[in-house]
Amino acid sequence: MRLFASGLRKLVRRPATWVTFLLLDTLVVLIFLAVGATLRQIEDAEAEAASRLLLTFPGAYAFVLAFVLGLGTLFAVIYGAALAGSEWSWGTLKNAVARGESRTRYIGGQYASVLVMVMAGLVAAFAVGVLAAILGAVLAGLPLDGLDDMPTLGELPEQVVRGWIALAMSAAFGFAIATIAKSQLAGIGVGIGLYFGEQLSGLFLPDIVKYLPFAAASSVISAGGGGGMGGAQAPALPPDAALAVTLAWLVGSLVVAALVTERAEIGG
Repeated sequence: MRLFASGLRKLVRRPATWVTFLLLDTLVVLIFLAVGATLRQIEDAEAEAASRLLLTFPGAYAFVLAFVLGLGTLFAVIYGAALAGSEWSWGTLKNAVARGESRTRYIGGQYASVLVMVMAGLVAAFAVGVLAAILGAVLAGLPLDGLDDMPTLGELPEQVVRGWIALAMSAAFGFAIATIAKSQLAGIGVGIGLYFGEQLSGLFLPDIVKYLPFAAASSVISAGGGGGMGGAQAPALPPDAALAVTLAWLVGSLVVAALVTERAEIGG
C-alpha cells in the first residue's frame, strides 16, 4: 500500500499524465464536434446516415466509449512505457532496491498506481466525450431523446470496466517493453511499432491477429471495433473471449516485467 500510494502521488504530478489526458480528451472532443458541425453539409446519404448514428443517443454512448478505447490504446502503451522506462533512466528503481525494497513488489506497486490513473483517464475521457456528443447533436439539430435510456445506462458500468481492462493491458504491454529495454525511448518506439505492425498484419493474418494484444483489446466491449484498434480488417473475437485473451496478455506482460526486473543488473 505504501508503494502504491507513493507511486500514485508521483504520477499525479508527472507532466506525462496530464499531457496524455489532455491529448486524449481533445481528440475525442474534436471528433464529435466536427461531426456535429458538418453533418448538415454532408451530401452523400450513406455518410450522412453514419454520422447521424454517431450522435444519436443511446447508441452514441457505445460510440464514445469505442472512440476513447481506440484512441486511448496507443496513449496507454506510450504512457506505460514512459513510466516504466523512467524507473531505469532516472534511477528511482535503483534507489528503491538500495533501500531494501523487493523488486517485484516495487514494480507491482508502480503498476497498481498506473491502473488507477488509467481508470481516471478513461472515465474523464468518456465523460468529456459524452458531453461532446451532446453538443455535436445539438449543433446537428438531432434530438436527445435517448440520453436517459435506462437499459443502456445500466450496461455502461460493465462496458467501462471492460474498457479499463483493455487499456490496462495496453499500459502493461508498454510497461513490459520498456522494462526489457530499460529505456523510455526504446519502450515507446517499440510499443508504437508493434501497435501499427499488428494492424498491418491484420490484412495478411486475420485469424492469428485477432488473438494478439491490441486486436483482442479492441473487442472486449460489445460495440467492438474500438475505433480502429488492432486492425479493423481482422475478424473480431466475441467480447467474452476477447476479455479472457486480454487478461492473459495483461498478466503475461506483468510477469515478464517482474522477471526481467528481478534478474537485471542494477548498479552503478
